[in-house]
Amino acid sequence: MIVSFVTAALLSLGVAQGQATPQDGPIQTNVTRGEATESVRLREALAYSNPLPRGAPTQDYPLVAWCDALVSGHVRLGESLVNISTEDQELVRLGRLEAQDFRDALRVAEPRQNAATRAAARAAAQAASDQWITIQAQEDPDLRSQAFGLFFGLPGRCEHAARRIRDNITTPPATPAEVGLRETPPAS
Repeated sequence: MIVSFVTAALLSLGVAQGQATPQDGPIQTNVTRGEATESVRLREALAYSNPLPRGAPTQDYPLVAWCDALVSGHVRLGESLVNISTEDQELVRLGRLEAQDFRDALRVAEPRQNAATRAAARAAAQAASDQWITIQAQEDPDLRSQAFGLFFGLPGRCEHAARRIRDNITTPPATPAEVGLRETPPAS
């Protein structure tokens, strides 16, 4: 299940119903705003239990760089659109905030990373950025608009990885079993 923080933010803000409430500051994955620690732990366990898309790094620091590059590419694509809808403008704005959060987490965590991890992060970001090159080069604005609308978002793990690297959390995330979830037995 791939769910973007931007998508979740849009739904919680009522954008789907045309009731956008602006958020002016950066999205911060390190702020739970009253959310219980167990709730964060549950969401993190679920996010880390889901498989990542092909090509996504599994280490948190390179993953955050990859996530930043994907959302930043989506933002650049949105900025290139003509006749952009109000909803798409909001997606671009929230994408900028999400990308800023990823960059802030990377900046805070960078001094703690070794050379190999930093190199892996640069390679992951480049690979993610390269995915947008062909779409950005499209002359047809309708094709760019369609591609913008087809972006399904980021894995839920991105926001948790950003929080973990920012806060220097080095313990493994909880498993679903550790937070009281169990797999549903297969139907007979």
